[in-house]
Amino acid sequence: MIPTLAAIRFGTGLSPDLPPPDGAADLLARLDGPDEMAERFPVPDWNTRMDLIRRHGRLRRARREDPAAAEEYKKINRRLHTIYHRDLRQTMMRAIVTRDGLRERLTWFWAGHFAVADGGGYLRRSVAAYHDAAIRPHVAGRFGDLLFAAVTHPAMLTYLDQEKSIGPNSPRGRRGGGLNENLAREVLELHTLGAGAPYSQTDVRELAKLLTGLSVTRDGRFRWVRNMVEPGAETVLGETYGDETPNRHDIAAVLSDLAVHPATARHLSAKIARHFIADDPPADLIEAMTGTWLDTDGSLPAVYGAMLDHPAAWAPELRKVRRPLDFMAAALRVTDSGSELEAARGIRPLREGLTDPLTLMGQPWLRPSGPDGWPEEGTAWITPQGLAARLGWAMDLGRRQKPALDPRLLVETALGPLAGDRVRFAAGAAEDRAAGIGLILASPEFQRR
Repeated sequence: MIPTLAAIRFGTGLSPDLPPPDGAADLLARLDGPDEMAERFPVPDWNTRMDLIRRHGRLRRARREDPAAAEEYKKINRRLHTIYHRDLRQTMMRAIVTRDGLRERLTWFWAGHFAVADGGGYLRRSVAAYHDAAIRPHVAGRFGDLLFAAVTHPAMLTYLDQEKSIGPNSPRGRRGGGLNENLAREVLELHTLGAGAPYSQTDVRELAKLLTGLSVTRDGRFRWVRNMVEPGAETVLGETYGDETPNRHDIAAVLSDLAVHPATARHLSAKIARHFIADDPPADLIEAMTGTWLDTDGSLPAVYGAMLDHPAAWAPELRKVRRPLDFMAAALRVTDSGSELEAARGIRPLREGLTDPLTLMGQPWLRPSGPDGWPEEGTAWITPQGLAARLGWAMDLGRRQKPALDPRLLVETALGPLAGDRVRFAAGAAEDRAAGIGLILASPEFQRR
């Protein structure tokens, strides 16, 4: 039972070809190893995308007067659109063939925690590169490093309008402009301490002043602008940072302190437990994770280990609903659909088989509705439209299997000892193999982890 739960609850699902992790020690050992999937299934990096976006912007302005520019604009637009769909394919391929499913799941979790949405400008078809640069390399490290990488990345600075934040008394501020509190507020309320934690509006404003200077160049790269920095010391949660001389190390210092604050430890320990274990995780589990966080200065592997050491981690009840991305990845993995997906040419099969269904299920690719990311509660995902989309996609996946898998075998591969009598009966009694595959993938057992 433990290997099955390790693959389903903490990984990307069971596979017909790859053995599941043996348990907690195996999960953590693989996480401690090299990131093989990022190397095997790369995505274009941030700077490459910024070069494309910069050209896209220039051509958009020139296309009305220059037919050649208009044609080139269409090509760049199509290329960016293609990259968006291929990012999803690469994400799915990593989940389908990985032996390190916990890394994939943690990347998705932290990408939601430090949410940035696909949009216009620098965020046009570039968010996957932000995930690979700022999130993925740090999911097995210290939270302070992850926090700094995410908060100071050009994607986050753009998303929360930080590049427009100017210290009122800075050289630049004396010529106009103003302070923007968006990033400071989200750092305190979402990224670290949590809503209801012991901070005030004064702390938000002081942190906003301290974060001035964080900005983005015209070609989408990070920059720190000294003449935008609010001069003088700022006090956040009773600690004083900075002086009259602008110093970006003060930003690193305040983020480092927030990363190991007791409120941060409790808020994020509870959030991790809610994501992996249950919408209402045991109080002693949260206490154990919080204590480990504080004892290790935010060592994320140690916190994950505290979670995996708790009996609730291995309870046989499937308490969590798989989000659409998780569900689709697990279904493609267990049906051994990687070769077909990897061989897909053009964006139409990717759009029809992945991107559009993901939207119908309620999780549009790289487009969370706000900086708080995706909802955690199962009720947010089990809706009439969402269930209908899951069922339709599962049945379609069953029809695409060539040759069709035997549902009586698939039910064992997909669920093992977690399969109930009803889904076993449905697998054997379906009118054809395609229907049987669809019924297994649409079953309550497969929808949960």
